[in-house]
Parts: sequence; structure tokens; C-alpha cells
Amino acid sequence: MSDPTFDRSFGFLLHDIARLMGKRFEQRARSLGLSRAQWRTLAHLQRCEGTNQSRLAELMGIEPISLARLIDRMEEAGLVERRSDPADRRAHRLYLTSRARPNLEQCRVLGDAVRSEAFTGLADSDREALIDLLIRIRGNLSERRGDDERQRAALEQGETMETAI
Repeated sequence: MSDPTFDRSFGFLLHDIARLMGKRFEQRARSLGLSRAQWRTLAHLQRCEGTNQSRLAELMGIEPISLARLIDRMEEAGLVERRSDPADRRAHRLYLTSRARPNLEQCRVLGDAVRSEAFTGLADSDREALIDLLIRIRGNLSERRGDDERQRAALEQGETMETAI
């Protein structure tokens, strides 16, 4: 039995495609003045506005301290705001500002262009079949990992930056 090559390794291929799409998105978005991390944060926050930093960090798969620094910079730039949590006076909830919303529309346009480039040469039916299969794979891994229902629902409700591009 031969070892699979990296070119046909599912995990490697999936990671490499995500990396290349992210890189292409970042190249196109460079002129807009936001980093890929800021774009991802805006997209996640749009999906679950009013969440706290801990939950947002969990959804994004990053450390809370890294997100806190990112949110600090984005708050200074007028893209997000922290509001007191009425249920916990020590916590804050995160919201997009009106200044962030046009950036999200630009992000969507750029993401559409990158996705179109990635899908060049694929029939619409193949695109849909691929997306359906990836959703099933994500579901298989999420259920077996024991993720809670809220997290699965949050992921299924909206697109992350990785799927938006």
C-alpha cells in the first residue's frame, strides 16, 4: 500500500486551498486598509453581534488575549464598540459601528471575486455538490467532537471569512 501524497491528502489539500484563498483575498483587500484578522473579526461579529469577547474568540478559534488586542485596535479605528453587559457588569458585549458596515459589503464583493476565481471551470452542480459534501464533513466532525448545539447553529447560520472568500 502506498502512502498518499500531499497533493491527494484531504487535510493538506483543504488547508492549502484555505491558505491560498485567504492569500488571494488579502492581496485584493490590501488597498482597503484592513488586515485579514480584522476582516475575519468583522465577519464573525456581524453574524453574532452582541456576543462577548470570550465567545467570539471561541467561534474564531483564537486565544481571547489575541482577540482583545485586535478589538482594542478596531475600537480605536471606530469599527467596533464595547457595550456593558447588563447581565454581568464586568463583561462587555461587542457591536459593529456604522463605519464597519460598508467595509463588510466591500469584503463580500472581494470574497465573491475570489470564490469565482477558485471555482473557474467547475459546473454549478459540481460547486453545489462540493459545498454539500464539505457541510456534511464539518457536521461529522462537529458532532463527534461534542460541540454544543449553539456553536453548530452559529456556524451554519452565516459564513465565516474562510467560506465567504
